[in-house]
Amino acid sequence: MAVLAKGRFFAAAAFAALTAAGAAHAAGKCGNDASGFNAWVGAYTADAKARGIDTRPLQGVKYDTGVIKIDRAQHKAFRGSLEDFMQRRAPASYVKKAKGYMKSEASLLRRIEQRYGVQPEVLLAIWGMETGFGANSGNRSVFGPLATLAYDCRRSAFFTNELDSALIIAQKRYIPAERMRGAGFGELGQTQFLPSKYLEYAVDFDGDGRRDLIRSRADVLASTANFLRGHGWQPGGGYGPGQINYKHWNDWNRATIYQQALAEFARRIAN
Repeated sequence: MAVLAKGRFFAAAAFAALTAAGAAHAAGKCGNDASGFNAWVGAYTADAKARGIDTRPLQGVKYDTGVIKIDRAQHKAFRGSLEDFMQRRAPASYVKKAKGYMKSEASLLRRIEQRYGVQPEVLLAIWGMETGFGANSGNRSVFGPLATLAYDCRRSAFFTNELDSALIIAQKRYIPAERMRGAGFGELGQTQFLPSKYLEYAVDFDGDGRRDLIRSRADVLASTANFLRGHGWQPGGGYGPGQINYKHWNDWNRATIYQQALAEFARRIAN
């Protein structure tokens, strides 16, 4: 999930960016290879501790060359036609599965729509496209990739903020550090929330006292709806090209083909 805060959230996002930039500067010099990583982690750890953040999950963290390769090649994943993209990320089997969830989870989806105003097919499209309905959430600790991307010069301030957020989640035991595992960029859970977005939008919808985006289907779907509502989603409004909610796909992911695919996936689920 690549997100861009807009509207009434701009000031908060700007403040977070400034805070992260300051933290990145305090942590030490960024780099574009592994040579300065350990020194950066040491400086970041000292700075984070001074800000009251528990950094124990970073013990033994290593520079992740794999995440850097993926980061540099992201644009390749969004090439080709819309139909080609959907064959990879939202095939007919996913549409069929989503229609099944429309029936089996009808009560949950109805309650979420009543609370947040987001249509069921929209949530199912995101859930399916992000992780295949939770089957591909990933099993890699988020801390190595986040530390690597925070050290990397390309988006150091952005990912320093995400690393801070991930450590805060672990520190407050919202999710135990050992369960904070994802697909590679530090995203959490079945719809791949960045840690800062977890802190801002994750909700406890099943009432068990935890905001569990890893195991609780109710929390996953309700938190995704809360994110969209927080970015201005209009209840019941259209989400296809030219319609009132189409622009909010961009709040979820900035890639144009991803936005088009989500809208079309949701349409196919609803029909």
